[in-house]
Amino acid sequence: MANDDGEITFQTSKRGSRTVATITVSRVRKLNSLNTRLLEQLAAFINDAPHQNEDLACVVLTGSGNRAFIAGADISEMGKIDSPAKARAFISRVHAVCDAIRNCPVPVIARVNGVAFGAGMEIAACCDIIVASPKAQFSMPEVRIGIPSVVEAAVLPGLIGWNRTRYLLLTGNTISARVAQEWGLVAEVAQDGQLDQNVAELVNTICECGGKAVRIQKQLIKRWEQVLLDVAIKDGVQFFGSAFETEEVKLGTRSLPSEPQVMMKHFFDKKSSSKL
Repeated sequence: MANDDGEITFQTSKRGSRTVATITVSRVRKLNSLNTRLLEQLAAFINDAPHQNEDLACVVLTGSGNRAFIAGADISEMGKIDSPAKARAFISRVHAVCDAIRNCPVPVIARVNGVAFGAGMEIAACCDIIVASPKAQFSMPEVRIGIPSVVEAAVLPGLIGWNRTRYLLLTGNTISARVAQEWGLVAEVAQDGQLDQNVAELVNTICECGGKAVRIQKQLIKRWEQVLLDVAIKDGVQFFGSAFETEEVKLGTRSLPSEPQVMMKHFFDKKSSSKL
């Protein structure tokens, strides 16, 4: 059992030929709040997952218990910060976790099973898809303890708009899972007791998709966030072509079909068999 300092656990499971990683923040007594050690471990697990599992399809990130996803950074640790340099070092660790999620080559799913406050909301917002319990809550309460919301709070305007971002960051107020879904932050709100089922269905859907295509798509979506529309469209042409590459094609031979060829053939074969 995790002590008050908490731990990060990493597990893998198979979905056919694909691997799914589940990363859990376990610090139940502190509502899974993140201290320096946990922040560093969490970033390391996310960064290492794709390298340890070549067939990785996606990562599920969650918190232990049923009260909290991640209740933010550890306030007791932040309360001991006594210099700007130490403050910057601490918040940089929050950024490192968010950056690891955004740079992870496969989708990261946030299984939000309770409160996602402060750094917890930022971490969830950086995930590719949020699936929430109906009891989940979201808040950016930093101004209520004398600090601004920074680092990946900057992704919120692109997700929920400037007015709603201002409302959250300037008041520290809390919103429900349903409101978060209406605002465009949360993709799915599960029925009570159905969170794991919803996450499992989403994971299975991703595992059925082309692994290379999903990785390219995530990379392209991130690119879209950073460039003008005309550049994004031109980039898409290049990314589309890369979906048809294989190692053999790069070397000038065609001994193996590309992923689109394999999956399209399967699609048409299945369609033909259904007519028989």
